[in-house]
Parts: sequence; C-alpha cells; structure tokens
Amino acid sequence: MSEHDADVIDLLVSQHGEIKSLLHQVQMAVGDTREQKFQELVRLLAVHEAAEQEVVHPTARHHSVGDEIVDSRLREEQEAVRVLAELYDLGPAHPEFDSKFTAFADRVIEHAELEEKEEFSRLQQEASHDERVGLAGAVRFAESLAPTRPHPGVGASPVAHLLIGPPLAVFDRIRDGIRDWRRQGGDA
Repeated sequence: MSEHDADVIDLLVSQHGEIKSLLHQVQMAVGDTREQKFQELVRLLAVHEAAEQEVVHPTARHHSVGDEIVDSRLREEQEAVRVLAELYDLGPAHPEFDSKFTAFADRVIEHAELEEKEEFSRLQQEASHDERVGLAGAVRFAESLAPTRPHPGVGASPVAHLLIGPPLAVFDRIRDGIRDWRRQGGDA
C-alpha cells in the first residue's frame, strides 16, 4: 500500500505512537537534546491536533460517532494546547517543567487511548475506505504546513528556536491552512 492509499486512522494511530515516543524522549533527555525533542513534539502535536480538529472530528460527527465523544476529545485537546503553551513559555530547562510535563504526558497518552477506542474505532466502521484515505491526505497536508526548523531571525535562545512563534500560533496557522485547502477542494 502506498502512502497515498493510507487510511487516516492508521496514520493517526502511527502519530500517536510517535507522540508517545517523543513524550518519553523529552522526559529522558537533557540539555540541547531535550530542547530538540520538545521542538519535535510541539510540531507533531500541532499537526496532529489541528488535523483532528479540522478534519477528523467533523467527519466523526457527520457519521454519528457521538457528539459527547467528539466534544470530550475536543475539550481534552483544547486543554492540551493550553498546557503545551505553558510548557513552551516555561521552557525545558525551567525547574517546574518536569512535573508539569509528566502530568501533561499522562493526559496526552490517556487522550490518545480514548480517541482510538471510542472515536477511531467507530469512524473505521462508519466512514468508507475512500473517505478515510481522503482524510489522510488532509493530515499529510497539515504536516507540510508545520515548520521543521526555526527561522534564522527568531533569535539565539534555544526556547526561541522551538518554533516560528508560540505553539498556539502554529496550531492556528495549520488549522487555517487546512480550511483553505478544503475550500479549494483538497479533500475531494
């Protein structure tokens, strides 16, 4: 199966695995490596959550997965984005980062497991294979919008190099890009 035949659920579950791995790597790393792993995590979470919020959750709602399930996942994601922004502002070298990050990691893992069990399994049953492949295209498009390295003018501090702008701005940029892509028929 080629990348363009990939099912959105398989793609998102794979991203969940990458997210879990990066959460662990951030917890175990120190110094510049920790900063780099945190940068990778922020980027992947921005792509993942923006794609889910703009594409997957509305599709789940359309297929009657359940408003309560979708609303719960959205609330968890909004809280995760808020906490991620706080962690970004603290920076990995801050003394409070470890305890806040550990609690954050636990909630992210619980969220991913609930999503797979409650939402993805129902979407797998309700949405056609072709629709799920089309949704995977939207997720890949979101990946193309996320910054992969800091802009040269961002500054010299490691925290400033995490992203071009704080996490909330990156989430917004990706969500806006997905909306434009869909309006132009990207998911047709």
